[in-house]
Amino acid sequence: MSLQYIIDGYNIINHHHFKLIRIDRQDPRLRLLEAIRINRLSGSLKNKVIVVFDGYPPAGGLQHHYDNIEAVFSRKESADARIKGIVESCGNPRNIVVVSDDKDIVFFVKAAGAYVLSAEEFLNSGPGTSDSAGSKKKKNASQEDSVKPELTYSQRVSINKELARIWLKK
Repeated sequence: MSLQYIIDGYNIINHHHFKLIRIDRQDPRLRLLEAIRINRLSGSLKNKVIVVFDGYPPAGGLQHHYDNIEAVFSRKESADARIKGIVESCGNPRNIVVVSDDKDIVFFVKAAGAYVLSAEEFLNSGPGTSDSAGSKKKKNASQEDSVKPELTYSQRVSINKELARIWLKK
């Protein structure tokens, strides 16, 4: 069974462990894509990787040629919103691993039933480390109560707003 990794791109790029990765690329976004491929940070080569960046792609595009690694730019919305949308639209969130240190993303992803890796766990998950990303996914699943919520995150927010409107009248 293949996994789908959704990575908060700038969250990883700004992590202090990422700065230690020596890859001959000027653009940090290309360095990240190359590091994922070379160090097999997503475990198996069969795992699909979506790296989400805030904003728009550079004028000439982001030139990379990896079949299983895709760079996505959030354009007018935030990368966090794009990541949440991808997780929500997935039919089986148990096959998704989201890589981010953003607490809002972590809360959302766990509530949706997907798995989370911190930036540090992800950057240390290459084949040369003691634990691979796939085994970390299984470890996270056994550590947490994997109760799939009946409501989506968006539905919960909507309900909370409605309850606040009704009960917190001024």
